Amino acid sequence: MQPKIAQKAPYAVEVVAGQSYYWCSCGQSKKQPFCDGSHQGSSFSPTKFDASESKRVYFCGCKHSKNGVLCDGSHNAL
Repeated sequence: MQPKIAQKAPYAVEVVAGQSYYWCSCGQSKKQPFCDGSHQGSSFSPTKFDASESKRVYFCGCKHSKNGVLCDGSHNAL
């Protein structure tokens, strides 16, 4: 099963050091790029991201990144 492409661009998010974030891997969440439980009943599950420092990160929006939860530009090939 392939994830739904939420958007063909990354989500820029200011993360806070010491906080955990749960990235939506299915593409169905209404709270992109984070999980809202929409994956229930599917083979998908959220992916935990632990912020080691406070900074802006770019979470994958297309759900096809080979760099885990972070954008690697894969959306350019979709």
